[in-house]
Amino acid sequence: MTRSRLDFRLDATAKRSRARAATFRTLHNEVQTPLFMPVGTQATVKAQLTRTLEEAGSQILLANTYHLLLRPGAEVFRRTGGIHGFMSWDRAVLTDSGGFQIFSLPHSRSMSEAGAVFQSYLDGQTILLSPELSIETQKAIGSDIMMALDQCIASTANEATARVAVGVTHRWAARSLAARRDSPQSIFGIVQGALYPELRRESATTLGEMPFDGFAIGGLAVGESRSEREDLCEFTAQLLPADKPRYLMGVGTPLDILEAVHRGVDMFDCIMPTQLAQRGAVFTSRGFLQMRRGVYKFSEEKLDPACACPTCARYSRAYLHHLTKTSETLGWQLLGKHNIHFYHQLMRDIRESILAGRFGEFYLGKRALLQESDRANPRRHPRPARGKSRSLGNYEVHIAHEGFASIRQVSSGEIMHLRTPPMKEARSLYVEQSGLAQRLRLTTTDPLVIWDVGLGAAANAMAAILCYEEQAALGPVRPMQIISFENDLDSLRLALRHDDKFSYLRHGAPAGILLRGRWQSKQHAGLSWQLVPGDFLETVAGAPAPPDLIFYDMFSSKTHGEQWTIEIFRRLFTACAGRAAELFTYTHSTAARAALLAAGFYLAKGRPAGAKEETTIAFTPAALGSPFVRSYELLAAEWVGRWNRSHAKFPAEVLADERPAFERQILEHRQFR
Repeated sequence: MTRSRLDFRLDATAKRSRARAATFRTLHNEVQTPLFMPVGTQATVKAQLTRTLEEAGSQILLANTYHLLLRPGAEVFRRTGGIHGFMSWDRAVLTDSGGFQIFSLPHSRSMSEAGAVFQSYLDGQTILLSPELSIETQKAIGSDIMMALDQCIASTANEATARVAVGVTHRWAARSLAARRDSPQSIFGIVQGALYPELRRESATTLGEMPFDGFAIGGLAVGESRSEREDLCEFTAQLLPADKPRYLMGVGTPLDILEAVHRGVDMFDCIMPTQLAQRGAVFTSRGFLQMRRGVYKFSEEKLDPACACPTCARYSRAYLHHLTKTSETLGWQLLGKHNIHFYHQLMRDIRESILAGRFGEFYLGKRALLQESDRANPRRHPRPARGKSRSLGNYEVHIAHEGFASIRQVSSGEIMHLRTPPMKEARSLYVEQSGLAQRLRLTTTDPLVIWDVGLGAAANAMAAILCYEEQAALGPVRPMQIISFENDLDSLRLALRHDDKFSYLRHGAPAGILLRGRWQSKQHAGLSWQLVPGDFLETVAGAPAPPDLIFYDMFSSKTHGEQWTIEIFRRLFTACAGRAAELFTYTHSTAARAALLAAGFYLAKGRPAGAKEETTIAFTPAALGSPFVRSYELLAAEWVGRWNRSHAKFPAEVLADERPAFERQILEHRQFR
């Protein structure tokens, strides 16, 4: 294995994560990872002074070979001594090879083994960008780190196309290395392979045998989904040498970067900090803000109270809103300054958490914050009332095409009960499917305990309460205790304000929950309802009583993945305290089902809901003898076969090297023996 010219040193690796903290040395400065590189495509980070970038903590800037080849041209850099003096920047520079820019010009270029032929957008001149010309230009520019020329294609390309591109990339990589000759500059190879793991493996293996100083993961963020990108990122990163830097090209949002660090990546670049600033958008410790919104017109708050950047120290949100609305360049500059500072501070915080051995805790907390948006806190300047507001906090009333009302979470866009009226779905999926009426009529004085996980607008809890009242009117029933878990009551508050649209809330119980956190029926001594506020992962262990039935109705894993992890289901399984408990949920996600199995539950098919052909029923081993469970259709060999073939068979937190053991755990589950 060849030694990197960057003298790469691994300082720490996080527990139960691939996150790394490292140090390496370029020709101009020492660099600490993980790091973000602001993009200075044409030898400038848009609207930013190099002094500002230094103050923010920029360690490396990225410049682009394709654009600098066209203007000002390699000769200018040769005569002026290189890019550092040219742009007054004395820290490191990384130059992209131009491969991605050629990919971005599909109608004005052609590819061959020799290189990429394209027409200059300046004067129409035809240019052959070969590996040799790319490297010679980067040598003239004088960057600390050069990139080998690669053939970038859409991540969604077919396998035959991807295989050809990988072959070209490997041959161009060898030519790029040869073209470097005795230059002291470092050079990175770029792993390609689209969405095909075996091609990625082949590319990483082939390039890993070449004397590159570091490796980039290319061909992502060009058409694939976020989950596909994260899976391929993790898969590829583990194949790369551990003693050299790993660079994920062109990614991304702060959340994208956090996820990629978790998967073993060290270096990142993206145009987002300045591009979004031009549009009035910023990342903050309180979420993503759009300064064009009228909510900021009179706001004297700092942009981000937790930020120490010059923008936050001096200017109010009202002023930044004004600059954005008037398209003043200063607004772009100030917001860009903040965004770059935010990215760098995030990287410093990540590194500190890795070195301190607490990255796992940091990752979970920061991931939740980075998904927030100012739509979640729409504090508006007071206006004359025009009836009841249709929004509150992070929620708004949504009217479906069919005419029924439900609640939409603004920050994620997810709608509770998208295709079916809330009460109809609650009765079908939770009350009727669980056989609640029959359970209430069982001859016992033991209370039936229902855990309502994800109170939302209280449809499930109210469906259970109404069922109890209906059965009590027919004859004796056992006591029933509902325990609801929720960390944000605004959805219930909003629905209650619009009880003309949510008629099931015209009952004394919801008001009691909002006012006191508990409700006791005056008509039925055995009927009670209690709220457990806070994050379910933290409150589950201290719940008042173990459950008999669990209505698991959290937001989907697509927008709130932390609510569908193995860990949360393990804690839920533990909370059942060995008793016969059954869980009902609307999802039939392969990964969610696998997480439930890994936590110790048995699984059965649930009845259809909305557009879903089936949902999921889970139950503890102690429930196997229950007459209700004996009526369920358990998942069997057919499901195991589909799970084996699935591209989404693993919960997000299962790392690549843990997957073989996880597969064995599922296949050896007692349910499938």
